[in-house]
Amino acid sequence: MRRLSPRELRRLTRRMGLELKELEGVEEVVIRFSDHELVIKDAKVSVIEMRGGGKIYQIIGTEERRELGEEMGVVEIPEEDIQLVALQTGVSLEEARAALKEVGGDLAKAIMLIKSKKGG
Repeated sequence: MRRLSPRELRRLTRRMGLELKELEGVEEVVIRFSDHELVIKDAKVSVIEMRGGGKIYQIIGTEERRELGEEMGVVEIPEEDIQLVALQTGVSLEEARAALKEVGGDLAKAIMLIKSKKGG
């Protein structure tokens, strides 16, 4: 099979109803699984757009596996925040702590979460 020049490739993809574009400025691509992330560094990303709206992403780069929790930082929740949420919602400190962890330390969201679970 003969090699296609970039110009011939562009013409062929257009005839097939495809448009090929390169995404500029991409540093890394992260694919998140339930227990780990696949990080592709120095990524070159091409997007192939099809008639009808579908897109295909082609990623080229250096692959690295990262376990969840690494480099993501664990949110430290101040004891005062836990006490405030517990006081405002009437739940135990453990329930308040769990709600704050679930919402990433956001006080208002934690209070709303607990109130929605209590049904009021």
